[in-house]
Amino acid sequence: MRSFDFAPLYRSTVGFDRLFDMLDNSVRSDWPPYNIEKIGENDYRITMAIAGYSPEEVELTQHGPELIVTGQKKPEQGDRQVLHQGLAIGNFRQVFKLADHVKVASATLENGLLSVDLAREIPEELKPRRIAVGSAEPDGPTDDAGKKKQISQDAEPQRKAA
Repeated sequence: MRSFDFAPLYRSTVGFDRLFDMLDNSVRSDWPPYNIEKIGENDYRITMAIAGYSPEEVELTQHGPELIVTGQKKPEQGDRQVLHQGLAIGNFRQVFKLADHVKVASATLENGLLSVDLAREIPEELKPRRIAVGSAEPDGPTDDAGKKKQISQDAEPQRKAA
């Protein structure tokens, strides 16, 4: 696991402490392994390999822009002596940062794979909308009383008789 020292940057910058905290906390563990897929225009899926966990031992929590996946393995009852521990079965906590308006649509645990479906749901008031453009001028010429004047559609002007 790599770790970066941001101390020199703290000394020469002002107001970026939240950014450095996010970088410090963005280090992910290697276990459990996971994939992040884009399956549609606004649909995503996180798939985690958590073999050996039951649905009761896995907890998903969305708190604002964070999705927290926690696994708490229950201690086994019985008199078993493990001669070789090759399976990585232990407690885990994985945090995913979600973009604005991304919500968890569903979660399933099947064949040791936890699938979390996510959907971006943009509220109607934030979606682009078309605005009609109107005219600031009145619909036509008016007389002194504010009534519309009739405009003659004749091609030749009328002549006065002499």
